[in-house]
Amino acid sequence: MVGLGSPAAAQGLPGGDGPHIATALVPESLTPAAGQRTTLALSMTPQPGWHGYWQTPGDSGFPLRATWTLPKGAKAGDPAYPVPGTLVIAGLMNHVYEKPYALLVPFDVPAGLAKGTLLPISAKLDYLVCNPSICVPESATVSATLAVGDGAADPSATARFAEWRKALPRPLGSPVAFEAKGGQFRLAVPLPAAVALHDPHLFAVTDGAVDYAAPQNFSRDGDALVIETKAGPSAPKSFDGVLALGDGSGLSFTAAPGAVPAAGAPLGSEAPATGAASQGTLSLALIALGGAILGGLILNVMPCVFPILSLKALSLARAGGNEREVRREALAYTAGIILVCVALGGLILALRAAGTQVGWAFQLQDPRVILVLILLTSAIGFNLAGLFELGTVSAGSGLAGKGGVAGAFWTGALAAFVATPCTGPFMAAALGVALVLPVAAALLVFAGLGLGLALPFLLLGFVPALRKRLPKPGGWMETFRRILAVPMFLTALGLCWVLGNQTAANGVVLAIGAAMLLTLGLWITGIRQRGFKAAAWAPAAVALLVALGSIALLPRGGARAEAQATAISQPFDEAKLASLRAEGKPVFLYFTADWCLSCKVNEKTAIERAETQDAFRAAGVVTMVGDWTDGDAKIGKFLEAHHRSGVPLYLWYAPGKSEPEELPQILTPGLLAGLTRR
Repeated sequence: MVGLGSPAAAQGLPGGDGPHIATALVPESLTPAAGQRTTLALSMTPQPGWHGYWQTPGDSGFPLRATWTLPKGAKAGDPAYPVPGTLVIAGLMNHVYEKPYALLVPFDVPAGLAKGTLLPISAKLDYLVCNPSICVPESATVSATLAVGDGAADPSATARFAEWRKALPRPLGSPVAFEAKGGQFRLAVPLPAAVALHDPHLFAVTDGAVDYAAPQNFSRDGDALVIETKAGPSAPKSFDGVLALGDGSGLSFTAAPGAVPAAGAPLGSEAPATGAASQGTLSLALIALGGAILGGLILNVMPCVFPILSLKALSLARAGGNEREVRREALAYTAGIILVCVALGGLILALRAAGTQVGWAFQLQDPRVILVLILLTSAIGFNLAGLFELGTVSAGSGLAGKGGVAGAFWTGALAAFVATPCTGPFMAAALGVALVLPVAAALLVFAGLGLGLALPFLLLGFVPALRKRLPKPGGWMETFRRILAVPMFLTALGLCWVLGNQTAANGVVLAIGAAMLLTLGLWITGIRQRGFKAAAWAPAAVALLVALGSIALLPRGGARAEAQATAISQPFDEAKLASLRAEGKPVFLYFTADWCLSCKVNEKTAIERAETQDAFRAAGVVTMVGDWTDGDAKIGKFLEAHHRSGVPLYLWYAPGKSEPEELPQILTPGLLAGLTRR
């Protein structure tokens, strides 16, 4: 034991010619940007016959401990572990890595550092390495020196990080229930029958919840995977785990106490997996696709989409009876929407595969994106108001026709980018399902959302009978065009409000100043256009470049304060929610964001109405608010557990009920007050 107590003494033991795990610190970027996050990898390569340990090592062993030495203001987060393997020795279960692996560590670079500033990083690693006959505690120091730069990834490390991230368990976006009683631990994991399992294993992150060496029984109850094993010595209030699927991949989840169905068909007793899995995936994808198309179609009537769709309405009216032009614009508009929806969906899937908790509409959680949209909507508004002209406005020549198609494409792209935060009926459930489908099927669902959003104008473009109901082109169009400037300016005003909640007053002042500068450039461009001057667009181009440069001056990190408890509501806290439910308190929980217009409409017309609050107060209802404006990871994880990838989400926790009731996305005071009378 004295010999095992020190790495130096361990060298004299059999097999002690260490180190038995080669270690290295690999940065994803050698030039991380100031104020941004990058990733560091602790690369671990065991010698043949030796193994390292997972974060919960099992019946023996201990996990790696890293002691960091970092520049002032820098921060290294908790490491993300890849899916481990199992090793049973003398009846003891070990959760181990017998092949090369890496722990991925988020690293936050301090803000305000000048480019070229050196960032020396080192970590002292203490870990246990074992073979079937001996265990040796080892230590190693790894280091790297970074330089503040543009944040670009190191090309030589890109492929390695892709493989390391592929080995991480993916977050499971569905609620998981567990129960521990009578010495048995049972778990119900929502998992479509289409997901093939080959020798799965449950790894418990929560220490002591299960007997690690006990047999694990897996069975199917429809689309639920029921896991049964022997309970451990502790009785957890929640359970974190990783389900290894048997092919090197895995799913991470947090389970809450709840009802677990009886064991179903034992795993492996069902029909041949390949055909059934393919059919199950296809059915699930088709259902989600239908929901996405219907949700996108309904999205057309949401108030947050109208200002952008009005641009397309004006374009169709201008095209008149030109069949070829109308159809080309309809196809271009549809292509713009679908490509943006697929791109946003693909980015979400990539970020989630990297272990990041993001959901639909994540783009409006970044104040830099908000500022760009303010500039864009302001420019569109002033164009509609007649301050300047776009080269695609006139019609008649072949070149203008080509410009019309380009304009339709970018109108569709803008519509999709701005409209997607407005999660509507059917859309939320469909996108929640998409996040657990295979990548190809998930992208098909995102494309279906875009198709639904574009469907009305696509039908108008290809069904002349519908288009005949549109008013004929005429002088009214100029007046209508000026009127359409109003909702665009209102959109810009709403975006300023969102930016103010993210960055406080300084960000709003900066955005208004940038918009004024851009407007000045556009005004001078308009004067030069009317005078047929050469290079008329030069003033606007210069103003746009300077305005975009203001992005670098936006306050970083957000000035948004934590939501404070009030007489009628308190900020979302999962532990507090569990405590209130244990006390038998009725709870109304809703999730919102400043960029979600439908959320704000529900708040003003239903939640904050006097009759609702009076009824809640009389019944002792506690209202909890989850604000997702800035993309809180805890809220994102909670939304995933309820099959949601966006807001709004409204939940009613009645006393004595084990599961909450999900309320409609369109609320009324009568509906909310009626909850207290059940």
